[in-house]
Amino acid sequence: MRAIVQHTFGGPEVLRLEEVDQPVPLPSELLVRVKAIGVNPVEPLIRSGRFKLLGEPPFVLGWDVSGVVEHVVPGTSRFQEGDEVFGMPFFPRGAGAYAEFVAAPNRHFARKPASISHAQAAALPMAGLTAWQALAEVADVGPGDRVLVHAGAGGVGHLAVQIAKARGAHVIATASAAKHAFVRGVGADEVIDYRTVDFAEAAKDMDVVFELIGGEYADRSLATLRPGGLLVTAIDRMDAALAERTRAAGFRFAGVSVEPDYVGLEAMAALVEDGRLRPHVGLALPLADAAVAHELSESGRATGKIVLEP
Repeated sequence: MRAIVQHTFGGPEVLRLEEVDQPVPLPSELLVRVKAIGVNPVEPLIRSGRFKLLGEPPFVLGWDVSGVVEHVVPGTSRFQEGDEVFGMPFFPRGAGAYAEFVAAPNRHFARKPASISHAQAAALPMAGLTAWQALAEVADVGPGDRVLVHAGAGGVGHLAVQIAKARGAHVIATASAAKHAFVRGVGADEVIDYRTVDFAEAAKDMDVVFELIGGEYADRSLATLRPGGLLVTAIDRMDAALAERTRAAGFRFAGVSVEPDYVGLEAMAALVEDGRLRPHVGLALPLADAAVAHELSESGRATGKIVLEP
């Protein structure tokens, strides 16, 4: 099969299209013919060597996949050959998803919503599960809650806005002025231009802040919280000093990562089928153009998700 392999750390140019052996599924696993692959911000960090999550090269990047079940190992009953599925297998271990086939545990997948394309489904797992696990599980956002989502036009942010709205929250998001119409279109009640307005002054009495940028944003976000409010960060999740400052100021702190979870995937699929969640694909590129996808991802200019198609 064809896959994007890197043999050394470096810039996007180290991503090379090569012929490799097709994976062989183990008991409880599926072999999935990949139709689309979501590109996530963590992948350029790994490619460059700034975040050595997968150890030393060579390796194949990628986790978000949508595709068709090619083979089911006997004893696995959740899917049949020909079923359309999507998921984020193995994270944070390698899944090798920048490829034409992926083999992974069946419980790392869910049925693809029929109402969206494979490209849209591939845009959903990592970003969507990050938002779902943060807002639905950790924060338990519900009707009447006030939620501030930073980077509301981004891959995680635009899904977080929709998930919070679907759970009944009043949602305020930060985004550049050029992306305000998009962010309002996915459900934000208010949008703050972070370039011209101090969000710490414009947003007040928030029950939850979902922080997706890092740096000073987390500390500045504390000024927006009501007493006892919750700061959830997917960036500075291991920052003990930030956690201490947050709690000392009278707020709650939660650092979140993301993990494979078919229950969360199924919950998001239900929202998709109800018309309350739509992953936005900003750009779809051929698998061979993985380097271009990484350049665009690192530019920070992308709206929604970038997807590769084998």
